Amino acid sequence: MKTDLRSLYKDELYSLMAELSGEKYRADQLFMWMHSKLKDGFSEMGNIPKKLKDSLDQAGYGINPSENVLVLRSKLDGTRKYLFRLWDGNIIESVFMQYEHGNTVCVSSQAGCRMGCRFCASTIDGLVRNLEPSEMLSQVYAIARDEAAAGPDSEKAGKNAGLNGDPVSNVVIMGSGEPLDNYDNVIRFIRLLNDKDGLNISQRNITLSTCGIVPGIRRLIEEDLKINLALSLHAPNDEKRKQLMPIANKYGISEILDACVDYYNSNRRRLTIEYSLIKGVNDSDEDAAELSHLLRGMNVLVNLIPVNPVRERDYQSTGQARVRAFQNKLEKNNINVTIRRELGRDIEGACGQLRRRYEARTGSGKDRNNDRGDESSAGTD
Repeated sequence: MKTDLRSLYKDELYSLMAELSGEKYRADQLFMWMHSKLKDGFSEMGNIPKKLKDSLDQAGYGINPSENVLVLRSKLDGTRKYLFRLWDGNIIESVFMQYEHGNTVCVSSQAGCRMGCRFCASTIDGLVRNLEPSEMLSQVYAIARDEAAAGPDSEKAGKNAGLNGDPVSNVVIMGSGEPLDNYDNVIRFIRLLNDKDGLNISQRNITLSTCGIVPGIRRLIEEDLKINLALSLHAPNDEKRKQLMPIANKYGISEILDACVDYYNSNRRRLTIEYSLIKGVNDSDEDAAELSHLLRGMNVLVNLIPVNPVRERDYQSTGQARVRAFQNKLEKNNINVTIRRELGRDIEGACGQLRRRYEARTGSGKDRNNDRGDESSAGTD
């Protein structure tokens, strides 16, 4: 594995160019090719001399390959689920979603996850490794290239152009993995994504979702970022949360919410509370009343998520009538509520599902040839 140039800040590229060639301006050229033109190989960088490319290679720098091995398109809503194979054979997932406000990419921050949430397929096999900033960027860049190449009139293309006409206007770090468990790499990813000479995606259009790692939330405050924070809560009290999320044994809800309030006070970005509704577990009127009391007076938006059924788990999704009743109970207590659109259900859109099934069918995914085949067509799997 080489040190991926896409993970370097521009000032780090300046220092590297000064060392290897004495031509610092080459850093600007490299940065443009990688982060603006979204090229993922030296062969496509026309004005970078071969001598510099060879010097970079000899010094252990390059662009580590990732392969798009599978794309599934939902027949229901156009959501696209991507599987990428990394340089070491690990498989990760990303999702492209269409909203009225633009096109959103959901990225993974880890291969697997060690948080152990009972309703999430990503955690079943535990954590394999953290993703590098370049590996998170490559998910966004590959999907942006795909969306741009499809064109506005293509059946494959998103119906809504991104903000400023960009193929991708919003990024959510809500895929496989816990972002605050890979803190330094995730922060570097965000800053590179936001760079004015790259995709220049506004920090206000970037959302980080966490299960509630309190030290990580407090570190975020010191970063002085304007990103949105989403808390995966999923229960109205510590007792129920411990049944669903092992992290609750380390950090209580009160401690987590205190950190979230401090984050809000630091940048005035409203907190989103993610609440997966699980039939017979956390969806009663009593649960809604307790959640209302817990969040009373906070500037939050509760996003109700009818849980995506996971084959390896017994949990079932709450029916629409109960979802609406839960919503009404919160709204009567002056809590802002939305219900997340159930995107990609026919292509196993929930985190970790498709990756596990793909790996079960093909083995580990390592050292295999491209296996897209017929499954790259709309909703065939």
